[in-house]
Amino acid sequence: MSPFLARLREKVGTDLLMLPSAAGFVFDDAGRLLVALHGDGKLWAAPGGGIDPDERPAEAVVRELREELGLETEARGLIGVYGGPEFRTVYPNGHQVGYVIAAYACAVVAGRPEPDRVEINDYRWVSEEELATLKTTPWTPLVAPEAFAWWREHVRR
Repeated sequence: MSPFLARLREKVGTDLLMLPSAAGFVFDDAGRLLVALHGDGKLWAAPGGGIDPDERPAEAVVRELREELGLETEARGLIGVYGGPEFRTVYPNGHQVGYVIAAYACAVVAGRPEPDRVEINDYRWVSEEELATLKTTPWTPLVAPEAFAWWREHVRR
């Protein structure tokens, strides 16, 4: 949890907070999507996280991919901005969060994925068909088809 968010939580307790976040949809040359197994070890999703105060969303997604997976990336385009009931969660400590996620198509500039073992425990490269067989966050089935469509339109030859 960022120091900013920790200060907010001191004031609002476990009440619902709406938080801006960014997710990186990274594809390999074969069009497979990088998905991460998040800290609780139960759900797969695109890596990403909260946007800090005064941070640009595209910079946040690059920072999150570096922190969580050790990858140097660049944001190639905005896939879309998403929110709604599928983007709400209650953490084990009772903290309620509703995320508004800026989803970016990203490319690896350097490095190989190395999970930080704090926020991310594992990763996989998956096809659209393989993704459908994984246990994912409730929002992944809403965003991933648009991410794969973005890749097909902008990258695939």
